[in-house]
Amino acid sequence: MKQLVILLLVCFGLVASPVMAQAQKIAYVDLQKALNLSSAGKEAKEKIKTEVQGYDAEVQQRQEELKKLKEELEKQAMLLSEEARNAKERDYQQKVKDYQRFTKDIQETLQQTDADLTRKILEKLLKVVQEVGKSDGYLMVLEKTESSIVYADESIDITDSVIKAFDKQGN
Repeated sequence: MKQLVILLLVCFGLVASPVMAQAQKIAYVDLQKALNLSSAGKEAKEKIKTEVQGYDAEVQQRQEELKKLKEELEKQAMLLSEEARNAKERDYQQKVKDYQRFTKDIQETLQQTDADLTRKILEKLLKVVQEVGKSDGYLMVLEKTESSIVYADESIDITDSVIKAFDKQGN
């Protein structure tokens, strides 16, 4: 008798599974695309680009200064005493180190700014994904690049809906 009950439950489960699976809606979103195409994402890219351009002038100025110092050092190498030549060489090496430190600091600053802007936008985007998912009746929304989706039909891609809703909120 127990075996019959178990067999009936298993059969019922097999019959009900496809019906239940069809009723459950699953979607995916490409957050990278949403980040790049949303108005907030575009503004963040533009802000980083502007900062890079702001640093470019100073980087080029320091490169020119190093180039002139190197040329001067090479021209005067034979004319200077060993002590004076060593002093100029030390000065040049110090300026090279300063330049390297400066460019490294710029790079770190830009990376931090980019990370901060991206984090803020993603936090807001995730809220919008949840809102769109709930309002459209999705049981689950997966992230395209992080969830190892091998194949998904374009019809369950809600990225464009998320971008529209996100931009509509004025983010």
